[in-house]
Amino acid sequence: MTVLSLTASACVTVHGEREVVPAATKAEAAEALKEFTEAYNAADKAYDPALDAGRVTGALGAINQAGLRARSVNYPDGNPQHVPLELTDAKYTIPKKAGWPRWFVADVDSNRDRDNGTADNRWVLVFLRNGADQLWEAAYLTILSPTRIPAFRTDKDGWAEPVAPDSATLAVAPRNLSEEYASYIQTGKPEHFKDGLHTSGWRADRKKNANVPGMSTQYIDQPLETDDFAPLALATEDGGALVFFTVRNYERQTAAKGLRPKVHPDVKALLTGEVKSTITKERIAGQAVAVPPAGGAEAGKVTVLGRLTGLTAAKGS
Repeated sequence: MTVLSLTASACVTVHGEREVVPAATKAEAAEALKEFTEAYNAADKAYDPALDAGRVTGALGAINQAGLRARSVNYPDGNPQHVPLELTDAKYTIPKKAGWPRWFVADVDSNRDRDNGTADNRWVLVFLRNGADQLWEAAYLTILSPTRIPAFRTDKDGWAEPVAPDSATLAVAPRNLSEEYASYIQTGKPEHFKDGLHTSGWRADRKKNANVPGMSTQYIDQPLETDDFAPLALATEDGGALVFFTVRNYERQTAAKGLRPKVHPDVKALLTGEVKSTITKERIAGQAVAVPPAGGAEAGKVTVLGRLTGLTAAKGS
């Protein structure tokens, strides 16, 4: 594996970063998945974020590291219920592209979840690397049923096709999704998103919970689209794309006079300040969406296939 890695790096150095090449070999992708799983298990067993910090980044990294920090406070002796994560039956979708970053998708079976106790869901992981001397890091995780994972467009050799952030071939350019989704969740506009659990359903839940006896809640949503949070898109057989992107969500809870918001132990572990009447929770969310081609019958209607969100900070006042 070391020889393969060095050979790939040397090719990039000799021929330059403008050459269109596979982002990774299948062997390199398999090794990246193996090393991620080992690091993840070590960190989860010890509740020590340092043990997998070099194997996660972006949305998944922010969620993973904050979660481990919180649990390390509440369980200083480690995870009493640790069960090793097993990722099997891996299917790799590797784009052929020029320059950095390079990335690929691993569609795997996990021992961590089952749908209705019978049929397995799939873990869809996006691995990212910004240079030949860097490690592969998992940037996105989405958990989907097999029927929700679109078929990717590939060439005769099986390599996938990346979609540029500013592509005009899609109903919505990948670089606009974070901002537009944050705006939609906040205001209902623009109407680029199909109704569903992570769109109209989420907005309805927020409206229902905005004012309850003794507590009011305000929400702020912001795009997060730079560095390792930038959108990543792969062309699909239907002419559209599967796009991964990130948003940041704030939830501000204010208690009525004489009351105080309840603070969960995992929230308290990440808390700064003192909760007197208000607590503001910050979350990072990674989305996987199916974007149709421009000009189609469903032009503009983006389907949010999955969303992974996690608390990353909290502040009391």
